[in-house]
Amino acid sequence: MTDSIQFFASGVLLGLAAGVSPGPLVALVLSETLLHGRKAGLMVSAAPAVTDVPIIFLSLSVLSCVTHSNLFLGGISLAGSLFIGHLAYKNMSLKAVSLSIQDAKGKALRRGVMTNLLSPHPYLFWLTIGSPILMKAHERGLDVAVSFVIGFYLLLIGSKMLLAVLVGISRQFLQGRAYRVLIRTTGLILMGFAILFLKECLHLFGFL
Repeated sequence: MTDSIQFFASGVLLGLAAGVSPGPLVALVLSETLLHGRKAGLMVSAAPAVTDVPIIFLSLSVLSCVTHSNLFLGGISLAGSLFIGHLAYKNMSLKAVSLSIQDAKGKALRRGVMTNLLSPHPYLFWLTIGSPILMKAHERGLDVAVSFVIGFYLLLIGSKMLLAVLVGISRQFLQGRAYRVLIRTTGLILMGFAILFLKECLHLFGFL
């Protein structure tokens, strides 16, 4: 497996897990779909394409200043392992999906952008998980880094759009077995990444 394919696959798996896991933006995608139709849900799904660029550059700028410190990078890897492990536990222990629907005026995409900007999840993800992977990918070539980003956003946005379409077709989808199985499966994917980040942490701390 070439580096580009490997990092593309990593991006796809992380994008899928992040795209369908319960959170503020997913909740908004679903509520907008139920209240205003499929088009509104699709517009909200595109919010990360608008909000994440400055978040990525900020995270890369922070990490680029400490690349010489294995202690600090080990701490980042530990934080990433704990964060993604917490998400994995929440997904794997999901029993039911509850959705609080609140109507709001204004454009759907604007609400999605504001929700994503005010949520801690994209900042924590890119600082502790996304940026370290992206920096490793860039060491192997710009095309490898681009492959990771394409794979991640293809599934991050695409899976949210698919949720909007499915919920638009059937409002019972959220309460169905298929969605619970999907969420729990992504929990296993996230747990695998949590273990990899913990291994990287132990390596940087000199235990491996």
